Amino acid sequence: MKKIKLLLADDNEYTRTSIRQLLELDDAVDIVDEACNGLEVMEKVEALNPEIVLMDVNMPIMDGIETTRELTIKYPQVAVVLISINDEIQNFRQAMLAGAKEYLVKPLSAEELNQAIRQVTEIIREASDNQQVEVPPSLNRAENHKIVTVFGTKGGVGKSVVCTNLAVCAAQKYRGKVGLIDLDVQFGDLSIMMNVNPRMTIAELMQEGEKPSPDILENYLYERNGVHLLSAPNKPELSELVVARGVKEILNISRSMFTYTFVDTPSFVDEITLTALEEADIILLMISLDLPTIKNVKKGIDILRTLQLLSRTRLILNRSSGIAGLEPRDVERVLDMKIKAEVPSDGKLVVSSLNQGIPFVKMNPKAAVSKGIEAVFQVIENGRDV
Repeated sequence: MKKIKLLLADDNEYTRTSIRQLLELDDAVDIVDEACNGLEVMEKVEALNPEIVLMDVNMPIMDGIETTRELTIKYPQVAVVLISINDEIQNFRQAMLAGAKEYLVKPLSAEELNQAIRQVTEIIREASDNQQVEVPPSLNRAENHKIVTVFGTKGGVGKSVVCTNLAVCAAQKYRGKVGLIDLDVQFGDLSIMMNVNPRMTIAELMQEGEKPSPDILENYLYERNGVHLLSAPNKPELSELVVARGVKEILNISRSMFTYTFVDTPSFVDEITLTALEEADIILLMISLDLPTIKNVKKGIDILRTLQLLSRTRLILNRSSGIAGLEPRDVERVLDMKIKAEVPSDGKLVVSSLNQGIPFVKMNPKAAVSKGIEAVFQVIENGRDV
């Protein structure tokens, strides 16, 4: 079963913690965030697009009934499950008239809660599937699906930030059809950037007894902003479980599932990185305007040339503004490669984005750095047939 995106809302922090602990007993539930009042629920539903809102009836600013009514009108695709200490039939009727799909009475057991969440999810997913317009086969061919590997030979060039925001940018056009895989298996932090607290990662996926399939992979994906993330292991020592052969199988499955799969890699070359490069349709080679990075990138270009992957490679300049001494044309001359796109520097927005777990292309789509990501995505779109 695909993970259930759930927003938990209650004005009592202790109650939220207790309910979270009950929900986390079910691996199928992904708690995307928490809210403490109705107004915050409305804001977070717009930003996170959960499937389910699990909400207490008695909340400040907007109570649960009023919030449910607003959600039903503005976001009919979101199902509301209300919880209350009151079991009177009149309260139940008010909840149903407001649009709630279920009404649960405290105290809650883990079995009761998770069963209700699953049943409501099955109903709304079945209804959604029945409303889907069939896509002509010519527009949904797996051979049109691309893997984009983001690569850099030195840490600190912004690979992960660019990779994450590119995926979210792509999802604005191909919502639900974008994958994101963190292959920095020792120290990957895409889950933090996407505000995900993964219990299931690529390390656990590697321990599946059978060969991976789309159904199996789906159990390990966490959806945010239209992007489906496969996280790096939660502990560095678990990186040993991730092997190149398994990575190749995962990439092939992801290619069949998504229009684009964006792959983040570490800043060194090992078997896993080589697999990600060899399986890529497009390689984004990240550089910045400093001599140590350019020196290392030159070595990376030699590796790509040896592997006969240079034709798939696009040179991307990150943090192109605010740095004195070197110019992009100097870099092009040294590397004998043209820079295909530039992403300007915006330290304040990027740091704020990282701290909040909201990609900056969503936080401030009009910012120059967000426009730079859009330019990189256009390079990818223009190169889909490489």
